[in-house]
Amino acid sequence: MSLVLFFLYIPIFVLIVFSFNETKSRSVFSGFTLDWYVRLFNNRIIISSLINTIIIACLASVISTVLGTLAAIGINNMKKIPKAVVMNVTNMPIINPEIVTGVSLMLLFVFFAARMNLEFGFATLLIAHITFDVPYVILNVMPKFNQMNPHIYEAAQDLGCSPFKAFRKVVLPEIMPGVVSGFLMSFTYSLDDFVISYFTSGSTSQTLPITIYSMTRRKVSPEINALSTLIFIAVVIVLIVKNAIESRSQKRREA
Repeated sequence: MSLVLFFLYIPIFVLIVFSFNETKSRSVFSGFTLDWYVRLFNNRIIISSLINTIIIACLASVISTVLGTLAAIGINNMKKIPKAVVMNVTNMPIINPEIVTGVSLMLLFVFFAARMNLEFGFATLLIAHITFDVPYVILNVMPKFNQMNPHIYEAAQDLGCSPFKAFRKVVLPEIMPGVVSGFLMSFTYSLDDFVISYFTSGSTSQTLPITIYSMTRRKVSPEINALSTLIFIAVVIVLIVKNAIESRSQKRREA
C-alpha cells in the first residue's frame, strides 16, 4: 500500500515543488519564487477557461441533478421488466468509452449544425456535459428509492398531504443523500472531463483541461505546475471540510 501511495503522490509533490522554481527547468531546482503564480493569474486564456469550466460544471450538474432525479422517480414507478431494461440502457453511457460518446455527440451536433445553424461552443459543451452527467445522478438516486419504504408516500397522502407536498416532505428527504451525491459526482466529472469536451467544444468556448492540453502540446510551462498545485490544494480542502462535516454529524448521531 505504501508503494502504491508513493507512486501516486510523488509526481504530484514534485510538480508542487517545481511550481516554485525560478527557472523553467523540470529537473533542477534553481531557487524559490512566486512569479509563476503571478503569471498564472495574469494569463487571460487560463482564467477565462477556468471561469468557463466552473460555469459549465455548475449549470450541467444542477440541470442533470433535476433531470436525473425526475428520471429516477419515473424508473422507480415502473414494473420489474421495463425497469430493468431502462436501468441497463441508463447504465450504458457509464460503461461506454468516452471517446465513443464524444464522437457520437460531435456527429449529432454536426447534423444539427447543418440544419439549425448550431455552432460548436458553450451550448454544445453544456448539452454534452448534461448528457453524460444524468446517468450518474440516476445511479446515485435509485439505491435510495430501493432503501425507502414504498408505502410512506401513500401514507403521507392518507394523512392529508397533496401529492407534491407528500413528495417534498416525505420522499425528497429520504432520497436527498443520493441527490447530493449525484450532484457532487456530476460536478466532479464535468470539472475534469477532457475527451467529450474536446470533441464538442468550439473555438469560442473551451474548458480548462482542453486549454492545458493545448499548452502542453507546445511546451510545458511552469504556469501549469502552479495551476495544478492550486487545484490539488482546493481538492484537499474540500476533502477535509467534507470529512469534518461527516465526523460532526456522526458524533451528533451517537450522542
